[in-house]
Amino acid sequence: MDIATIIGLVLGLGGIIVGNMLEGGETASLVQGAAFVIVISGTFGAVLVSNKQRDVKKAFKYTKAAFKQEDTREAEKALVEIVDCARIARKESILTLEPKIPTLTHPFLQNVMRTVVDGIDPVIIRNIFENQIHVEEDQELAAAKVWADAGGFSPTIGIIGAVLGLIHVMGNLTDTSKLGVGIAVAFVATIYGVGFANLIFIPIGNKLKRKAADGTKIKQMILEGGLCIQAGMTPGLTDIKLRPYIEKE
Repeated sequence: MDIATIIGLVLGLGGIIVGNMLEGGETASLVQGAAFVIVISGTFGAVLVSNKQRDVKKAFKYTKAAFKQEDTREAEKALVEIVDCARIARKESILTLEPKIPTLTHPFLQNVMRTVVDGIDPVIIRNIFENQIHVEEDQELAAAKVWADAGGFSPTIGIIGAVLGLIHVMGNLTDTSKLGVGIAVAFVATIYGVGFANLIFIPIGNKLKRKAADGTKIKQMILEGGLCIQAGMTPGLTDIKLRPYIEKE
């Protein structure tokens, strides 16, 4: 579990609740089922209209990545394995790497090394895997866009909920017992719309974009590493060339 995501949600939501209490408000006043239904159903209805079905499915599939603790040493591990492969290939031959391929931890590295061992032309290898990197990044960014779209629609749907609440109030001016409920729904719908957008939808979209960028960078490093091995580059030079891809803590 990504502790930063959890802390961020707790601080954001907790700050609103505590702030409301400090102002003398009651937490129960922020719980309005009608407002919640209006904002959530309206937002995801708009999302479904503006995005392809497969992108929406991927958005929910990839959402767990925003809450998953990332392996900060993933790139470092891949680099160590690449340099090790370069050392073996330099000392013996590229063909001797074939038994080592299944032991490599990154699936993309396994695929690249298979083509290297098979002696595929480096230009073809680059074209194949650059296209794969591009396609996979587009899929991840499409999923992130779904959440970004939700963040854009949510405040507007909240305003619609507020207007509906006020219409309900105006239609019951003679019944004072319903005025408070109508006004509460009106204002709480706005809070839900803006709150969901800025505390959940947009942050999740941004985190997925960042993770997509990180994953792409690791794959680019792996591809360059495989081509270095095929070109017969020494382990030391391979490490020097790929080291800039590693983010410093």
